[in-house]
This record gives sequence, C-alpha cells and structure tokens, in this order.
Amino acid sequence: MKKSLKDYIFVSIQFLLFGLYAFEFLAKLELPLLVQYFGLVVAFIGCLISIVSVVQLNTNLTVFPTPKSASFLITSGLYSFSRHPIYSGLILFTFGYSVYQSSIYKFIISLVLLILFYFKTQYEESQLQTKFHDYLEYKQKVGRFFSKIK
Repeated sequence: MKKSLKDYIFVSIQFLLFGLYAFEFLAKLELPLLVQYFGLVVAFIGCLISIVSVVQLNTNLTVFPTPKSASFLITSGLYSFSRHPIYSGLILFTFGYSVYQSSIYKFIISLVLLILFYFKTQYEESQLQTKFHDYLEYKQKVGRFFSKIK
C-alpha cells in the first residue's frame, strides 16, 4: 500500500516525542523507592512485550501505519491479546520508566505518546481494514492496546 502524508506526520511526531523523552526539563517528584522499583518492573515488562511483538511481526514490520504491500494479518501470539502490542509495550515502558525516574516531564511525554498512539492506530486500522477483509472481526475480538476483559 502507498504511504500518505499522514504516515510521515505520525512517524515524525512519534520520533520527536521519543527524542524529547530522553531529556529532563522539570523538577522530579519524590516517590517512595518501592513505587520507583514498581515503575522499573513495568518498564521492563513493556520492553519485553515490544521486543516479542517485533519478533512476531517479523517481515510485516514497518514504522509507518500503512501496512506493507506483501504483508499478512497476524492474530496469534501477543497479537491475540492486543491489536497493537508494540505500542502497548512502549506505553508500559514510557510510563513505567517515568515513574522509576520520578519524572513529571517523562510522564507528560508518555501521556502525549499515548494520545498519539491512539490516533495513529485509528488511522492504521482504517488502512488494515482496507487491506484485510477479516480485520473487522479481529478488531471486535481483541483490544486496541490491552486485552479485553470478558
């Protein structure tokens, strides 16, 4: 499928936010050590989820929301729990690491990333529904970022 301007805008904003996440511009909170370590565990789990999701996506992987022409729909593995497990892992990582770092600034960037991923996945899913006729059924069964509670 052909990439549009939206593809480039979403990816550009995403990488800009990742770059901004690396810095610290605000005062830090004072959180209990136990809370900080909990954040580190959440960040580690998020990192694992993203890595496993990338491996499961294999040759379908692209940074752009528009799927590759030769791609196929993956609904197994972590993709049976979340339609976008890479984003889920990144969300867990950024929020968890912001708690570990006691960083208000990183927490704000994490919120903005969550909002961006929401809109990026809306666009991505419109592309996926066009390419894969069974995507709508998959979408109804599986949660966007996290598993649906049944």
